[in-house]
Amino acid sequence: MNQRRNASSKSQPAKPLITKNPDISKQKGYKSQKSNFFSSEKNIFTLCLAFRIANSLLIQTYFNPDEHWQSLEVAHRIVFGYGHLTWEWRKGIRSYFHPLLFAVLYKVLALFGLDTPWFMAHAPRLLQALFSAVGDLYFYRLSNAIFGNFVAKWALFSQLANWFMFFCFNRTLSNSLETVLTLVGLYYWPCMRASPSKVPLVLRKWGLAIAALACAIRPTSAITWFYVGLLELAVTRDRLKFLVLEVVPIGALVLGLSCLLDRLMYGSWVIVPLNFLKFNFLSSGGDYYGTHKWHWYFSQGFTVMLFTFLPFSIAGSIKSKCWKLSGLIAWVLIVYSIQGHKEFRFVLPMLPIALMFSGYSLSVMAKSDSDTRRKGSPNSHMKRPSKVGFAIFVLLATNIPMALYMSLVHQRGTEDVMIYLSKEAQNEKVKGILFLMPCHATPYYSTLHYDLPMRILDCSPSEEKGIPDESDHFMMDPVSFVSTLMTNGSLPSHVVLFDSEEKLLRDFLISHSFTEIRRFFHAHFKVDRDLQASVVVYALAN
Repeated sequence: MNQRRNASSKSQPAKPLITKNPDISKQKGYKSQKSNFFSSEKNIFTLCLAFRIANSLLIQTYFNPDEHWQSLEVAHRIVFGYGHLTWEWRKGIRSYFHPLLFAVLYKVLALFGLDTPWFMAHAPRLLQALFSAVGDLYFYRLSNAIFGNFVAKWALFSQLANWFMFFCFNRTLSNSLETVLTLVGLYYWPCMRASPSKVPLVLRKWGLAIAALACAIRPTSAITWFYVGLLELAVTRDRLKFLVLEVVPIGALVLGLSCLLDRLMYGSWVIVPLNFLKFNFLSSGGDYYGTHKWHWYFSQGFTVMLFTFLPFSIAGSIKSKCWKLSGLIAWVLIVYSIQGHKEFRFVLPMLPIALMFSGYSLSVMAKSDSDTRRKGSPNSHMKRPSKVGFAIFVLLATNIPMALYMSLVHQRGTEDVMIYLSKEAQNEKVKGILFLMPCHATPYYSTLHYDLPMRILDCSPSEEKGIPDESDHFMMDPVSFVSTLMTNGSLPSHVVLFDSEEKLLRDFLISHSFTEIRRFFHAHFKVDRDLQASVVVYALAN
């Protein structure tokens, strides 16, 4: 206990010493050549920020509706007074904390007159780029604290080169911010180090606060922090003090502030984590949006996210013998596998941890190459490419095309059409829009940024299972559905739909004085429905 108190009284960072996972740069036979660039965290952050800014500008495709509908659309409504709230906000299963971050951004843009179509479309991802760069920096710091500087550099390479991190990390999903907070929080938890007693106790309090904040934003983040908390209980010497004087007050404070914020925004007391638990776990409400086999994360989801980094991550996990981190990944994947509804983004916080192991594996290969060159003749390295050089080539040759294709090409039509309609609306050429496509298939007011009537097909889950929603009715019989819809209401000036439905509705639209004015490429192959190759815009003839 005295040793722990003395350690906590000295505000010194923990040394990156691991008994079972030695810093490769300190092994015998390796001559440390610490780069001046990596000796400064300011340089590392600058590199990561520049990379993420370019990354954000290269993301021009549609991935998941929540990127727009659960963050930007809500923020737009808060600041500008119009925007669509999905059924989740009526049920109180979403916290306003995450959307408010972008509401502040929108307010700043409005004050300076920068709420133009370009800024409205790109500024949110640029803000997320800042958060992502912070996550990258703490990823490097965590890798350095556990494995040392040499491994940390290779881990950062893996993080920046992975196609899914490039594709998803800069999107305005709550999962992206959860990933950032997970990386920051893990850095401050003593149990994640080999020598927890050498970590100042004040850092653990920061780790607790960040963990609580992550849970306030994404209640399912508790899965991660439950595991970490149990590890901390196992290594700490004063368990009662940890629970009573740290976990309870810090958790209660963050949860209380989150509830006060939601009380202010909802207008009534709403316990979001409880409502979220009831819908997603106790009632399996998420299954309404589709289910997968129990093994999906292991056989498809997480393996696709790692892609060609997979064998390096597995090798690094085995060689490093850092079972605490390996156990964390396995725990999260297993718990999420229990639920029927599964998505790639749910396990995004675990991807950097797996990539850290990839960095370890690459660093072992780099050391091996260094030893080979040192022991061989001066020109021996010219006879054949190094193992790590070949690995880098394979990783970049596979991940760069994948990242660029998914970020610039696949499913870009729904983003392009809203940017086009935004510009047309600013020129007063649009009076009303009807979206005849599966619900939430495009961005909405947050991108259009013009207050005019718009209509989407509703897909709110029914209280009774098996009852088709409005979107289902449309997909079953598009012509009959649209005929009834237009008979009972006024005609919009524009209709937006996928080409797969446009083929069925073309004659009907033409008979009602609509003409095709634009067609945007969307995808080369189908995802979960018929091929939606393009997005078509019809306009009502004057």
